Amino acid sequence: MRALSGLWRWRRNPLRRTTDLAEAWVALVALVLIAVAAPVVGCLAGAAAQDSLQRAVREQQHTRHLVTATVVRDLGEAPLETDPDTTTAREARSRVLAEWTAPDGSDRHGLALAELKSPHAGDHFRLWTDPQGRITTRPLDSPTATTHAVLAGIGAALTVMGLVEGVRRLTVWRLVRRRYARWDQAWDRAGPDWGKAGTGS
Repeated sequence: MRALSGLWRWRRNPLRRTTDLAEAWVALVALVLIAVAAPVVGCLAGAAAQDSLQRAVREQQHTRHLVTATVVRDLGEAPLETDPDTTTAREARSRVLAEWTAPDGSDRHGLALAELKSPHAGDHFRLWTDPQGRITTRPLDSPTATTHAVLAGIGAALTVMGLVEGVRRLTVWRLVRRRYARWDQAWDRAGPDWGKAGTGS
């Protein structure tokens, strides 16, 4: 961490400039923020994501149902997306016309993806539906939700660290530019007489 490099300017030194002291303060503040604020923000973001995702887990597990569907006709292994601009990768599952009974007791039918290598009429497979029988995705499980929450927390902490380091670098860059500008002014004042006899240089 380059923020540590500014801490050496704390030592007593007759050549220390105001910008050196300012750079040391900036480095110390950045170090404290990275060591304290980033983990705190990461924990808070992870906890918030965990609460939200676990609510989604409970809701999805309550509202999504695994039902048994029956193959009416095999529609081949072509992917659902037929846009020529998309990838040519094929779906691992077969596309079929199927019928199933919704959780509310109504009969439904439509296109579905069956985890069958070579489906035939009358074959059975399982699919997830909402309470009205519409096909939906598998409900989110608790371990997956926790993994996403942890990743969200890590991402938030890394974002804070990146922002702090970016602000530190920008501040140091401005301090260095100010330092160089002052050097240029000092050289401009001393330059015309530099090395001439009797000028006191």
